[in-house]
Amino acid sequence: MPRASDFSDWIFDLDNTLYPATCNLFAQVDTRMAAYIARALDVPLPHARYMQKAYYKQFGTTLSGLMQLHKMKPEPFLDYVHDIDLSVVAPAPELATAIKNLPGRKFIYTNGSRKHAERVADRLGVLDLFHAITDIASNEFCAKPQPAAYERFLRSHNITATSSMMFDDMPHNLEAPHALGMATVLVHSDYMDHPVQLEMKQWSEPPAHVHHMTKDLVGFLSETSVAAPREHH
Repeated sequence: MPRASDFSDWIFDLDNTLYPATCNLFAQVDTRMAAYIARALDVPLPHARYMQKAYYKQFGTTLSGLMQLHKMKPEPFLDYVHDIDLSVVAPAPELATAIKNLPGRKFIYTNGSRKHAERVADRLGVLDLFHAITDIASNEFCAKPQPAAYERFLRSHNITATSSMMFDDMPHNLEAPHALGMATVLVHSDYMDHPVQLEMKQWSEPPAHVHHMTKDLVGFLSETSVAAPREHH
């Protein structure tokens, strides 16, 4: 178990990380992405869904593909796809306490929009605990899992990689943080909302770039805060 005092910056992905995957907000976003693409590019909905998934695989995010191949303006897309019902996200006072008890700065780092991050964090009751929110726009539309995205994020907040910890629900989003020297935590569940969950179920052990795994973010943060000091030999 890592020790909180060894870290000065804590970086949290938003979706399916700060709130449980069982909220299934992605299903709402997923539906709205396909609808937006179909309307904006005047293609049938099945083809729009194909483009959506193909761009995600090729470019890391659907939006990156739309911007590069179709010169689509990102702001209207982001506003539309994140205009979703958050009533399924419950306030999380225990999460708020666990985050508050961590030393140093806390960040939300998401490929989504700032407005979406603020709405979700406010719903959880943790918005005021974060030093800053880095969304896709403030990171100049350079998206995870591209290594350059993390380098830009670290530079913009003057974060030392080796004294920071990154939390994400997607294992491929932790490869670059590991390479940069950050501690990595995979927040996962048994809820299936993405093909990568099926791949993770086949793991006999996590890959080297995943340093820690937890299904209980609150428990992990609480244990980290009270972990015993490292021994020095």
